[in-house]
Amino acid sequence: MNHNLEHLHSYPFAKMTELLAYSKAASAYPEIKLGIGEPKHKPPAFVLEILQENLDQLARYPTTNGAFELRQAIAHWLEKRFFLQHVDAHHQVLPVMGTREAIFSFVQAVISTDKNCPTVVMPNPFYQIYEGAAILAQATPYFVACTPDNDFKGNYRSVPKQVWEQTQLLFICSPNNPTGSIMTMDDWEWLIRLSDTYNFIIASDECYSELYFNEPPIGLLQACANLGRDDFKNCVVFHSLSKRSNLPGLRSGFIAGDAAILQPYLQYRTYQGCAMPIPHQLASIAAWQDERHVADNRKLYQEKFALWMDELGELLDLRMPEAGFYFWIKVPEQFNGDDELFVKALYEQANIYALAGRYLSREVEGENPGKGYVRIALVAGVDESRDAIERIKKLLIG
Repeated sequence: MNHNLEHLHSYPFAKMTELLAYSKAASAYPEIKLGIGEPKHKPPAFVLEILQENLDQLARYPTTNGAFELRQAIAHWLEKRFFLQHVDAHHQVLPVMGTREAIFSFVQAVISTDKNCPTVVMPNPFYQIYEGAAILAQATPYFVACTPDNDFKGNYRSVPKQVWEQTQLLFICSPNNPTGSIMTMDDWEWLIRLSDTYNFIIASDECYSELYFNEPPIGLLQACANLGRDDFKNCVVFHSLSKRSNLPGLRSGFIAGDAAILQPYLQYRTYQGCAMPIPHQLASIAAWQDERHVADNRKLYQEKFALWMDELGELLDLRMPEAGFYFWIKVPEQFNGDDELFVKALYEQANIYALAGRYLSREVEGENPGKGYVRIALVAGVDESRDAIERIKKLLIG
């Protein structure tokens, strides 16, 4: 077996299962799952119809780079959404089977072990695939803490020069999971110039980009274009239909950006064997071409966030995210800042599943930036959200 498997951490939800193994859920209530970021809103009916109408296409092998029509639909969406002049659907876009598999395989393809101490820089807390992919690619993760003093984005200017000299890949998650913070144009442009200096790849995970409350978040490719870099040198972005269109089971997303990176990565994927089924491709084309269902989806999240802020804003330290569907909540004082204790209380007294923040983070120099926080995903419907709020009120004030 690959000895690096021994260095992988248990996934956060496995840790949660272990934490609650000897706890009993509050039997007076039906369960409400706010721990896993799995959208519960209805997927668009027209997408499901297209899937149903094209099941016969399962008799055909799909190509690794997908149908040109899908890549073209994605390219047009990128151009419109991020104010790009031109995205080359032939060379700058690649459909993927969900961004989880793409992020993992991308790291395996781009990390070179020919150089000493290859490093992957990432935010902390973070999406656990970044770390696991780095470890299995024989790279060293370097964690940048996302804390209140840096608006939960991470202070990348504090990373030592010697770390950047070893860095081959930088992961940014904007909007951030779990903190909900977004990168500004100045943030992006500083990182792009840093990439020029040290010649590392910037990989931007933008899967929550369409769940915003005010202005649409700025994307990495948008920042490239603002600098006149239409080749997107050393920059790639990951997007998905999971959150945008409530289609997590479709496993449909894409990676876009620097063609010099994507073309060898396409060859890697050809050997890996992860082509998107044709019915999924046809359904994805329709989803990327429609914005009405996305706007409706945003309104539902906006309604739920407003409800939580109005009802619990004085009882919990609720920080309104800039985008995404997570609350990154500081644990109430009555639970002594212990995120595990608070999660257990939510489960045992209210039958609500939340996620302990420490499980999304790594301890660095004695500090875990997720400790003392809990992630709550507002994925349940409005009625369930009202129910959850009442239960939490009872938990906090009796």
